[in-house]
Amino acid sequence: MPYFQDIRAMLLLCLAGVAQGHQSNAVAVFCSHIFKRNRDLTKAWRGKTEQLLRVDEHDFTMRPAFGGPAIPVGVDVQVESLDSISEVDMDFTMTLYLRHYWKDERLSFPSTNNKSMTFDGRLVKKIWVPDVFFVHSKRSFIHDTTTDNIMLRVFPDGHVLYSMRVTVTAMCNMDFSHFPLDSQTCSLELESYAYTDEDLMLYWKNGNESLKTDEKISLSQFLIQKFHTTSRLAFYSSTGWYNRLYINFTLRRHIFFFLLQTYFPATLMVMLSWVSFWIDRRAVPARVSLGITTVLTMSTIITGVNASMPRVSYIKAVDIYLWVSFVFVFLSVLEYAAVNYLTTVQERKERKLRERFSCSCGIPHSKTMMLDGNYSESDANSLAGYTRNQMAAEEEKPEKMVVHLAMSNESNSSRKRGLKGHVGLRIIQNTHAIDKYSRLIFPGTYIFFNLIYWSVFS
Repeated sequence: MPYFQDIRAMLLLCLAGVAQGHQSNAVAVFCSHIFKRNRDLTKAWRGKTEQLLRVDEHDFTMRPAFGGPAIPVGVDVQVESLDSISEVDMDFTMTLYLRHYWKDERLSFPSTNNKSMTFDGRLVKKIWVPDVFFVHSKRSFIHDTTTDNIMLRVFPDGHVLYSMRVTVTAMCNMDFSHFPLDSQTCSLELESYAYTDEDLMLYWKNGNESLKTDEKISLSQFLIQKFHTTSRLAFYSSTGWYNRLYINFTLRRHIFFFLLQTYFPATLMVMLSWVSFWIDRRAVPARVSLGITTVLTMSTIITGVNASMPRVSYIKAVDIYLWVSFVFVFLSVLEYAAVNYLTTVQERKERKLRERFSCSCGIPHSKTMMLDGNYSESDANSLAGYTRNQMAAEEEKPEKMVVHLAMSNESNSSRKRGLKGHVGLRIIQNTHAIDKYSRLIFPGTYIFFNLIYWSVFS
């Protein structure tokens, strides 16, 4: 109790000394320590913030130094994230911290320590701030969780820092002529909406150093190659010239996803269509079903790629690859149609030739033996009693042997001339020459196309 009574006495002594204007040295040191400790300016200042900044004494609907030279407004940006890139809508979404710097002498206030005062968004509505907007933006908003993400900092000499956290979706003119082996350059443009370059001079506060990015920024389909800033004047015929600032960034697309989802399946379908060249040409169901399957699969791949792309009027790099692959698959189907047709025509000619030979030889009861090219020695010995008929050489068919045996049923004893049967031998191969050439021409041409394609677009 005596300790607290001493403290109370010292406080009363300090207050009495302040009222009377004189204190001893020891008491003065003690009193100054008491008053400097945890000093709360909000309690010391009896007026409002508006009265300190003299907000009610000025018309803040007009810019600073109205009627004089253009007010310089510096800008710097810190990119927090690059959220998405949409090829279909041709836009991008970015979250950033946008900061403005300018001087408004109407907001200057007296200060002994030259410290700034920081406020939230409630004071922004009562003073003048630059009317910067995003050119070509589709959607944008200021974050408001848990409160409006706005900060206003005022310095004693009238300098102002105005910062906000914004997410903006803006248009990006993309060129898909090299898709998916492409690089895209997009820009976020800032400009004053109402003030021309005669009233407001918008500039990057620290040049290229005015743009900061987070090192963790990444995209699933793109590699961010470069961020940089530029500025130029923009002209509107009805209002005049405006300062415009650009945030430019270059993106290069990752190709591995499209190799797995598009290029490899298309290449495998083309190679699968070549299998029909090794299938027997008489296996019509096998070769036709294989050709139709590969054609339909290629159509599905082309449709799936175009569904995720904008409907542009020019040809993309992926279109060239897919349609050339589709042509190779379709030509393999046409190749078998040609082989089947030529085989049918050739067999018809052979049939007519055999019938003509059987009638012109003058030997009754001619017989025909069909062999598949594998005959035993006993079969050959059974032909020893017959003679071969000399025939003009005809066009050969692959891997098939047709042996014509023209035999006389009359016995040698009853015939004076001793005629013997005539044997006509002809070898026709089973694999058509078109299949042989296709086995080399199709793969060679497709490999040559791939070499040209990847050398041009990669």
